[in-house]
Amino acid sequence: MKITLAQIKKGQKALINDFNVDVIPLKLLEMGCLPGNTVELLQVAPLGDPLYINVNDSHVAIRLETARQIEVEIIKE
Repeated sequence: MKITLAQIKKGQKALINDFNVDVIPLKLLEMGCLPGNTVELLQVAPLGDPLYINVNDSHVAIRLETARQIEVEIIKE
């Protein structure tokens, strides 16, 4: 079963495995949202969209629809 960024819980860290480069905005790629990088879910908006994440020490808000396209592997701490 594939886990996406949209499925992790607040405070969890995950390693980005794969995504469809045609769906992910270029700005996210420039900020380091790339395979092999660690991402942490910091906050979820009251209605569940957008998600507030930390990637490469940058705090970024991304749409839930985009987060569903990013495949991750949860890091056990």
